[in-house]
Amino acid sequence: MMKVLAVIELVLLIVHHCAHALSRDQFPPDFVFGASTSAYQIEGAANEDGRKPSTWDTFSHSGNGKMYAGDGDVACDHYHKYKEDVKLMANMGLEGYRFSISWSRLIPDGRGPVNPKGLLFYSNLINELISNGIEAHVTLNHFDLPQALEDEYGGWVSRRVVKDFTKYAEVCFREFGDRVKYWTTLNEANVNVVLGYDLGVMQPQRCSPSPLTNCSRGNSSTEPYLAAHHMLLAHGSAARVYREKYQGMQHGLIGFNLLLLGFLPQTNSTEDIMAVQRVQDFSIGCFMNPFIFGDYPDIMKKNAGSRLPSFTQKESNLVKGSIDFLGINFYFSLYVKDSPGNLQKENRDCLEDVAAKFQLYLPNDITIPEVPITPNVFLRTLDSLRSTYGNIPIFIQENGQQTAHNSSLNDWSRVNYLHAYIGSIVDALRSGLNVKGYFVWSFMDTFEIVGGYELSYGLYYVDMNDTNLRRQPKLSAEWYSNFLKGKLMDPKITKETEKNASVLSHNPWLHSAT
Repeated sequence: MMKVLAVIELVLLIVHHCAHALSRDQFPPDFVFGASTSAYQIEGAANEDGRKPSTWDTFSHSGNGKMYAGDGDVACDHYHKYKEDVKLMANMGLEGYRFSISWSRLIPDGRGPVNPKGLLFYSNLINELISNGIEAHVTLNHFDLPQALEDEYGGWVSRRVVKDFTKYAEVCFREFGDRVKYWTTLNEANVNVVLGYDLGVMQPQRCSPSPLTNCSRGNSSTEPYLAAHHMLLAHGSAARVYREKYQGMQHGLIGFNLLLLGFLPQTNSTEDIMAVQRVQDFSIGCFMNPFIFGDYPDIMKKNAGSRLPSFTQKESNLVKGSIDFLGINFYFSLYVKDSPGNLQKENRDCLEDVAAKFQLYLPNDITIPEVPITPNVFLRTLDSLRSTYGNIPIFIQENGQQTAHNSSLNDWSRVNYLHAYIGSIVDALRSGLNVKGYFVWSFMDTFEIVGGYELSYGLYYVDMNDTNLRRQPKLSAEWYSNFLKGKLMDPKITKETEKNASVLSHNPWLHSAT
């Protein structure tokens, strides 16, 4: 009897370990694991070799909306250290690297002559990646529109940007497309239109007059919709050029990126549950409905009325079906509460059109500024996306843990975060979700869009006080590298991740939230 009990105990231990163990072998061979950054956040050399300012330069130099200090003038100096950085990526075992091209480095005035030194930098970076066996995943615009276009005609609020973006995109396709197989036109377009054109708390800092912000121009009631409309048309126009002239011989794919949030009803009331659907229609449907169905969601048309631009049949045909994949960034979850009174306001902004109130989900045991780990919410959100828009190919292009910049190199919270979310993707693939890749945000500490240099997401620590901006691997870099290379984990790391996985699996909120 004792022997039987011992065998049962051993089997249970093995099953428990296997339930929480992670292996690269659990993923298809063509699934890509990588890390992400963006141009303004790491490149530096802001005033070198012909580059001109972007809207992000202007926003930073004007005080980052009085939220934090710093700018990207030097950042991580990746412009001069790209070979060193690619070597670190290769040593880690990265299979892909997602980065963005600075439009105002490649075409300083947004249109017109191409900057040969900017062209050379990105060509060299791509070659360096390929020579180290790393796929280049390129984003064309990551919140950094050339300031010249903002000054000339208002950037994304003008239809003129569609033509200029298309020409910029074609330069990239023509010059780099023989080596780049994955193109993302815009990053987090749904975030940019709300934060940049409604609330005015990020570039280009456009909003209606408000005591809470320092916007010198803008209209929170109309411009978010104009910007979103022109982003959709710009993507559709660039995708058409790519498909007609380059895709056939270059064999690449073109997609679009959105921030995906976990929206959870504040209560189980019908009103709050319907509010969640409404929020999803405004946040995700604003872009995905045109991509899949050729028009905006009905609730947007109803609540925004004439402030929401209409698609002509030609424009609808241009946008519909124009994505080969969807890039998703996932971090936070929000509680949603119905707020019908918002619709009674005159001159309301686009957030008030949603008729909902929001509260960030922060469990009691979270250590600020860490991001709560909610993989089950993440999976349900992906499943909801599939139910609404079909099982389109998806790349998780950003997912990562936030910590204070000068916190310990032993970043256990980031290790637990990555272990939980990468583990959830195993479940996603088993359920048939068409997930093609996962990129950690971020490869190294960057100039963060919320927090500047005060916050950190990096696998590598960057010492901003060191004249050489020394990079140091964090514990999470070791964990990710071991995972990618199929190496055995340090027993202490394995024990900690299994402990955290057990805590997550017994969290009733994570299983009951809908």
